[in-house]
Amino acid sequence: MQRIKVWNLPVRLFHWSIVVLIAAAWVTQEFNLMDWHVWCGYAILTLLLFRVIWGFVGSDTARFTRFLKSPIAALRHLAHLRRREEDREIGHNAAGGWMVLVMLALLGVQAGTGLFSNDDGNTEGPLMHLVDKEQSDWLSKIHALNFNLILAVIVLHVLAIVAYAMLKRQNLVRPMLTGRKDMPGEVAAPRLVSPVWALVSLAVSVGIVVWVVGV
Repeated sequence: MQRIKVWNLPVRLFHWSIVVLIAAAWVTQEFNLMDWHVWCGYAILTLLLFRVIWGFVGSDTARFTRFLKSPIAALRHLAHLRRREEDREIGHNAAGGWMVLVMLALLGVQAGTGLFSNDDGNTEGPLMHLVDKEQSDWLSKIHALNFNLILAVIVLHVLAIVAYAMLKRQNLVRPMLTGRKDMPGEVAAPRLVSPVWALVSLAVSVGIVVWVVGV
């Protein structure tokens, strides 16, 4: 066995920042801290754009072309969930890759609808003026419903982590904390892109969000 680096800092920071921001978005909405809720939305949108860019120019384990397999491959992987075997996945497995895509899509819907939504009070999305009130109300309902879908996917994600730990004896959390993973000796380490390019990608994402919302 060898310990290799599979996740560099940009992906790990993205992952845990999204966890914090989703929790913060829920708390600020529940306690009617809508100014802070809006800023959480801007931050989520910025990180989402960063992750999409990084999915094309980032490290091997972050690229969509590397971890997105066919739906059949994902189902085949899930069919072997109860089989205890050596972990040979450098990054996301076939099922995990689709989980990432679903979560990114849901976050995109959440951030996108938030730009046009309103709470029938003092808070309006920065792009609400581009639609009429009826359309904004409809998008606001989608915004609320979609958050429940995000919570469902989070629960499913946590259950998957527990299942892998119990059934396969595979720790999926530790690599996302340390960036490193114990792999068989013949497995080649992935190519990791310099964090400088992550900063460039983040700067582009910030610029896009500032331009869209007019902060």
